[in-house]
Amino acid sequence: MPQVRGVHQKRFGQRAGTCPLAPERSNIHVGTNDLTSRLKEARDMSMDVRPHAYDPATQPELFEGVLSRRVLAFLIDFLVISIPVVLAAMFIFAFGIITLGLGFMLYWLLSPAAVIWALVYFGLTLGGERSATIGMRVMDLEMRTWYGGPSYFVLGAVHAIGFWFTVSFFTPFILLVPFFNVRRRLLHDIILGTVVINNSARAAMLRSYMAPSGAR
Repeated sequence: MPQVRGVHQKRFGQRAGTCPLAPERSNIHVGTNDLTSRLKEARDMSMDVRPHAYDPATQPELFEGVLSRRVLAFLIDFLVISIPVVLAAMFIFAFGIITLGLGFMLYWLLSPAAVIWALVYFGLTLGGERSATIGMRVMDLEMRTWYGGPSYFVLGAVHAIGFWFTVSFFTPFILLVPFFNVRRRLLHDIILGTVVINNSARAAMLRSYMAPSGAR
């Protein structure tokens, strides 16, 4: 009996000493540390916000006269967009007369077609190589992201939607926002992270005028 009891005690001691849950706890502890480190890295990356590439204090030539010329650029773009729409309306009117009124049904398509045309126009022009609409090119302007990157098609189209949405929802008084920030950005510029500045050619010309006489 003492021998059997000793054997049982030995086996029980071996089973108790193995602790099969210990490796699992170790793996859980390691996995928790790894997850914590990954969350910390993700938090650090989210807090790594890019700084503004254009500073009005050190680069005033980029913002000189932008607001007034931006208004003129908008009028030019509005004219460019309106011409095809007006021509399409005239064509539908003539087609409606020829077809004894049946062609007038195409007027239902004119409004959505005009919206699509405007979005394509702003997407292609702002997403082009010069990051500027036709009106902005005439006025020597260009649109950039706040960190200095060029515009692209989706950003250009969404920028147009943001403008019409903010003006329609907040009334035209929202256009006073540029007078309360140094970069002269509209509300949709701030939301989308864009900034309109003078292009390189005009900025260089203004820089030479702003430079002291001895530095020229």
